[in-house]
Amino acid sequence: MTEHDPAVPCDRVGADELRPGDPTPGMSRQVALHTEGMWSGTVDTEAGATSGWHHHGEHDTTIYVVSGRMRLESGPGGQAVVEAGPGDFIRVPAGAVHRESNPGDDPSHAVIVRCGHGTPTINVDGPAPA
Repeated sequence: MTEHDPAVPCDRVGADELRPGDPTPGMSRQVALHTEGMWSGTVDTEAGATSGWHHHGEHDTTIYVVSGRMRLESGPGGQAVVEAGPGDFIRVPAGAVHRESNPGDDPSHAVIVRCGHGTPTINVDGPAPA
């Protein structure tokens, strides 16, 4: 069978089948699927928590915020900031060094889909140089 075979059935991954994902301090990732060109799962961040700086290598990432608040700092010196809440999407381009935080009073929960190849998370010491 090939990737484009119409006879290949759909799969289901139950909520109880998620497994721990790549660690970054300050957040808890869970993996649903990890194939040659895609990674999908969830991330939970406690209220007031801030992750370590990291990037996702050659993976373009889409984040859908289910609940709570999410703030991303990126760009030179971490000066570019986006904030999102329930129902919002965030795009993280491949290689973009960033960190995530939860500026809200409640835990945040988001769904993540990454498309690309290689290591899905690379932790680094700080933001891109200013």
